[in-house]
Amino acid sequence: MWKRLFSGIILIALMVAFIVPGGKLLWAGTLALSVIGLFELYRVEKIHNKGLGVVGYLSTVVYYIMLFLYGGSAGSNIHVIFFVGVLIVIMSVYVFTFPTYNTEQVMSAFFGQIYVSVMLSYIYMTRIQTGGAFLVWLIFLSSWGSDTCAYCVGMLFGKHKMSPKLSPKKSVEGAVGGVAGAAALGALYGTIFANQLTAALPHPALDCAIICFVGAFISIVGDLAASAIKRDHGVKDYSNLIPGHGGVLDRYDSVIFVAPAIYATIYLLNNGIANLIR
Repeated sequence: MWKRLFSGIILIALMVAFIVPGGKLLWAGTLALSVIGLFELYRVEKIHNKGLGVVGYLSTVVYYIMLFLYGGSAGSNIHVIFFVGVLIVIMSVYVFTFPTYNTEQVMSAFFGQIYVSVMLSYIYMTRIQTGGAFLVWLIFLSSWGSDTCAYCVGMLFGKHKMSPKLSPKKSVEGAVGGVAGAAALGALYGTIFANQLTAALPHPALDCAIICFVGAFISIVGDLAASAIKRDHGVKDYSNLIPGHGGVLDRYDSVIFVAPAIYATIYLLNNGIANLIR
């Protein structure tokens, strides 16, 4: 417990050190986080030290360079074309080295680009938005805040198992408590930092509650998805990089899903669904 607590404190301190200044430091930190997470996933698939893995690492670096140069939306078309190119390269490695890799490894090589590299990059993309210095914390508030609330509610009232084979300790009651608790934390956060958030969100308290509600709901899928991959391959943790927590994918499993969900929800709140459809 003490090892886990100490590691958690160090982790939070590092997050603050990277996120508060933002810019190049956060970009580099998110890139490093993505490469490590990709390595952990590729190791489960046994391609971490093979040609497919090298393609994945290099394409992640190139993607982040493009992200730094073009930002989130300005280069969206370029990003799509880029990942089409990545898929072609991966398939080229597959066919010209056949039968070195099986189909699952090939699909995982590309899947990892989206699941780890792209989805984690939304931490940086949220930070570079207007008001991003305060918006970015909603990712962790809804992800880790919902985990804490879900744990407390589940311990007190949990009776109905949500996914007994993947995570026997998680309950439906805990999940509901986690989502509701995250929404309440979001409303509190929006109220406290209303002046700093007004430029990005017209109704800070309500908008932050909605954002954290969506993020917490999506975090359930992220948490269980990472567990499903581990169970499918018979591993307990992705790595032992973070003492008491496991690896990057163990600690950031829900953040991976929450980051793009938060980014999208902020966009919809600012632009409206009607404008998006038009």
